[in-house]
This record gives sequence, structure tokens and C-alpha cells, in this order.
Amino acid sequence: MTIIRSVFHDELEGISQSLVTLSELVSGSMAQATTAILSADLSLAEEVITKDQKVDQIHHDIDARIIDIIARQQPVASDLRALVSALQMASDIERMGDLAQHVAKIARMRHPQMAVPPELIATITAMGSAAVAITQKMAVVVATRNLEMALELDRDDDEMDDLHRQLIAALLDKPWTHGLETAIDLTLLGRYYERYADHAVLVSHRVYFMVKGEYA
Repeated sequence: MTIIRSVFHDELEGISQSLVTLSELVSGSMAQATTAILSADLSLAEEVITKDQKVDQIHHDIDARIIDIIARQQPVASDLRALVSALQMASDIERMGDLAQHVAKIARMRHPQMAVPPELIATITAMGSAAVAITQKMAVVVATRNLEMALELDRDDDEMDDLHRQLIAALLDKPWTHGLETAIDLTLLGRYYERYADHAVLVSHRVYFMVKGEYA
């Protein structure tokens, strides 16, 4: 029985490490997507879009491994909670990768033109930086199960929400001289960054639930 438990926890640790790897991958994707959108870099945008296939592959691999563990080990109580939470985290992180890809697709669609007007470059830059920072902290939470840090992500998300409101306020400020197409692009960009951060917060909440058996 001791050997079986040891194998189970080794497998669970492997799942946790894969989630960290996935987190680091989507963090890099969002950083690259932000650079692409701010510099009209088509090759970088294409790299992010292609990289999403790897994100999907790791996500599917994590799901398959968790289902296999559940079938073989028939875990109960906290062990089952950890595996189900990991399934949900993998889905959230994969969605973050999709959102980074969406940012890159706007850069590709508008190339060779800039999708972001000069007066909003600082705001989008800040949103990209906030997104990467929150993902990096999320990865630490997943790796260490640091519950104090997990709760910090809610406050970090407030920064992203503030930036999102600033962006929307700029779009509503008259006169808007950049046309409807640019306004739609920026509305979508704001939503992508905001939802990206929301998924990171969800991951931190799932870690909290996995450890404590209750939601923060």
C-alpha cells in the first residue's frame, strides 16, 4: 500500500509540473502576442498562433493522464479533489493560451498596419505586463500551493480591471478619430487581457480549494 501511495503522489507531482510547464508556455505566448500587437510583428504573431497547438497538446496529455490515474487508482477524498482540480486548472490555462492567440490574430489581421493607436500603446503595454506577471505568480502558486500567494491574485486582477476600464473610457472619449474597426479591435483586446487574468485567478482559487477543501 505504501508503494502504491508513493507512485500515486509521484504521478500527481508530475501532473503539477506539467501544469507549471503549461503556465510558463502561455505566459510566453502572451508576452509575445503583446509585442506582436504593439509592433505589427507578423512573424511573432504567427509564432504565437502556431504555438497554441503545443498548448493544446499538453492540455490533452494532462487530461489523459489524470483520467488514467483515476481509473487505475480509484482515489477518494483529498486525492480525488486534487485530480479534479488539476483537470479544471488545465482547462483554465489552455483557455489562457487561446486568449493569447486571439491577441496575436488581431496583430496578424491588421498587419502591416498597427492595431493600437499611439495614445493607447502605454495602456496595452501595461495590460500585457500585468497579464504576464499574474501568470508567473499563478505558476508559483500551482508549483508550491502557496495559499497566501493564491489570494494575492485577486488583488493583482484588480490592476487588470482598472486598466481595462481605462481602455474602455478612452474608446468612449470623444472625439474618437481612429474609426470603428480600430475601436472593435481594442474592445476585443481589452476583453482578451481581462479574461486572461480572470482565468489565472480561477486557477489560484482551484489550488486553494484543492488544499483546503473549500473556496476562498
